[in-house]
Amino acid sequence: MSRKVSKVFKQSGVIPYRVNNGKIEILLITTRNFQHWVIPKGDIPNGMSSPDSAAKEAWEEAGVIGQVDANALGTYKYRKRGKSYCVKMYLLPVEMLSEDYPEASKRKRQWVEVPKAIRRVKFNSLKRILKGFFEVKSHFCAFRC
Repeated sequence: MSRKVSKVFKQSGVIPYRVNNGKIEILLITTRNFQHWVIPKGDIPNGMSSPDSAAKEAWEEAGVIGQVDANALGTYKYRKRGKSYCVKMYLLPVEMLSEDYPEASKRKRQWVEVPKAIRRVKFNSLKRILKGFFEVKSHFCAFRC
């Protein structure tokens, strides 16, 4: 008896962040239907690296530019419309925030402190990645920010 192997679609995304008044903030965006708060992510085009794809998604969906850390922070999985996705996450310290970007009319965006971001995002595996990021960055910022 053979079992159908379901394909897992690979995506990449970023956690866009900044330090504001000594506190770490994450830029969350809404889904296109404005129902959920998420982070910028999307399919990886053929011939493009995961970090480069993540940077492209950050620009298109959130209007942010910065240098994506090439070391993946972690991955999370989700299902949508019967398909399985695995998202490789990267950090993006935001250097520029534009008001004019490809999906500006399709999404809202908001800077929030990490604990609030963790509460707002939908997927538990993404919450776990945000918690890990917060622990590392909080320790780092205690000495450097």
